[in-house]
This record gives sequence, C-alpha cells and structure tokens, in this order.
Amino acid sequence: MRRNRNSGKKKWVDPNEAPELTREFFRAADVYKGEKLLRRGRPPVSERRKEAVKLRISPDVLDYFRSGGPGWQTRINATLERAVSRERRKSKAGAATS
Repeated sequence: MRRNRNSGKKKWVDPNEAPELTREFFRAADVYKGEKLLRRGRPPVSERRKEAVKLRISPDVLDYFRSGGPGWQTRINATLERAVSRERRKSKAGAATS
C-alpha cells in the first residue's frame, strides 16, 4: 500500500495566527489528570441519563434528519421531547376542563 507523501509531516503554523481561546473552547475540552481522561467535552451527565434503545423509524424520517448532518439523533430526541411536552400540556388542559 502506498503512503501519502505528506502524511506525518507537520505544517508550520504561525502562533500569531492562532485562533483566540474562548471560554467555550475550554468548556468543550477533554480534561485529564495525568494519563486518565476525567471528562470529555460534553455536557455533564444528568440524574436521568439518556437510554440507548433500538427503534424502528421510517426511511423518510431518517432521511430527513440525517440530511441535516451530524447531530441527527440529538435532533430526533429534541423533536420527540417537544411532542411529549405538547401532549402533556394537552392532557393537563383536558383534565382541567373536565
């Protein structure tokens, strides 16, 4: 197998052209103590963590969300959370008028 001629070679980067390090940059960083990874750059785990499930979804729905690029599973979850919230409001409103 041929090796790419440029692989492994580091290109010079002028430190004066480096991007500014913002709070968001550090908030999303991996945190290590020595060699041990303590935290990845993601939100902290809540008391009610997400559960991995196997779910059958129509190809049209999957195509729609996947066409939006990375984060499609998060967008499906957000859409489902909004739907649940609407249903809960409807059922509360229905119970209040009964």
